Amino acid sequence: MFDVERDGPARLVVVDDHNLVRSGLRRLLNDQEGFEVVGEGANGREAVELCRLLRPNLVVMDVRMPEMDGLSATREIGRRFADVSVLLLTTYENEDYLLEAIRAGAAGYVLKDAPESQLINAIRKALDGEPTLNRRLATELLRRLANEVRDVLPMQKPTDLPEPLTSRELEVLRLLALGYTNRQIAEELVISLGTVKNHVEHIRAKLGVSDRTQAVVKALEHRIITLPMR
Repeated sequence: MFDVERDGPARLVVVDDHNLVRSGLRRLLNDQEGFEVVGEGANGREAVELCRLLRPNLVVMDVRMPEMDGLSATREIGRRFADVSVLLLTTYENEDYLLEAIRAGAAGYVLKDAPESQLINAIRKALDGEPTLNRRLATELLRRLANEVRDVLPMQKPTDLPEPLTSRELEVLRLLALGYTNRQIAEELVISLGTVKNHVEHIRAKLGVSDRTQAVVKALEHRIITLPMR
């Protein structure tokens, strides 16, 4: 979880194959308190290389680009740089497409015609480890993923982690899978917000992922948790 007071300005990379879009995003983000655009790229290959060279906190990336598209780049970034989050820019609000983006490792998505304030808010939430999908959509996508895993690997045993999750961490993880925010988890489990954040950090570290959405995806794919059938 990123902390401006502790870590300084968030280091952002902007990737889009249109110069005007990149320059507009750079100006917008550099004007925000706590943000610093440290690199720009025009395609997915450049995004991956920029992550290697600059180790940003977050990449804001278009989906449709030449040489390597945003989904492929997101998969590669997730494989090589687990501490780098990716927020995808898309023109599509399609559940099948968004499920693919989440499975690729994206922390979330923002529509290209969304207000600037929505993009800024999504970046801040992604840096803070919060989901950028609304609760209904996030829950539906994760439930579909759980059903796919159940169909494809019906008899697979849960994956053993090097450091197992505690019973409390499993409770928190199940609530994350149901779309609960940190505050809602705190209220549900009658614990402090700070304690919830610590649990989420421990879950992310043990699963080796950069955000809570990917923690849930990995947990479902490896049958560490399950969701009720519907």
